[in-house]
Amino acid sequence: MTYTLLERQLDALLDTRDWVTNTAQMSAFLFNTLSDVNWVGFYLHHTSSVLSLGPFQGKPACNPIPFSKGVCGKAATTRQTQRVDDVHSFPGHIACDEASRAELVVPLVVGDTLWGVLDIDSPRPNRFSEDDARLIERLCALFMERTDLV
Repeated sequence: MTYTLLERQLDALLDTRDWVTNTAQMSAFLFNTLSDVNWVGFYLHHTSSVLSLGPFQGKPACNPIPFSKGVCGKAATTRQTQRVDDVHSFPGHIACDEASRAELVVPLVVGDTLWGVLDIDSPRPNRFSEDDARLIERLCALFMERTDLV
C-alpha cells in the first residue's frame, strides 16, 4: 500500500473536525493498515510536562508519561519526530508492552503549543525508516489540518 493511497483513505475518514473522533479514526486506521505494528495511539498534552493517554489501538498503555521519560517524552520535549530502531537501548524507555521493539513518535504542534504526540510501536526492530517517518508526518499534517485541536 502506498502512502498516497493512505493519505487519500485517511482524508476520507476525517469527515468531522472533532478531535476525539479523528484521533480514534486515525488510530484504528493506522493500526489496521500498517504492517508489523502492535500499538498506535495518541498521548495528549493537558498538564505541564506530562502526556495523558488518548484514543489508541492495541494493548492497554502506560499513563501518564512525563516529558522526562521515554520516546514520547523526548518527542514532546524536543518537538521533533523520534524514530527508534530498538527501544530497549533507548535511555529512559518506558516498557508498556515488552514485545515492542521499535517506535515512531510524531509531535503534534499547533502554533507554538504542543497538543500531543502520535505514537506507533512495532514488535520488529528497525521497523521504521526515515521515509516512514516523513510519510507519517504527512499523515499527521493532514490530521491536524482536518481537526479542531483546542
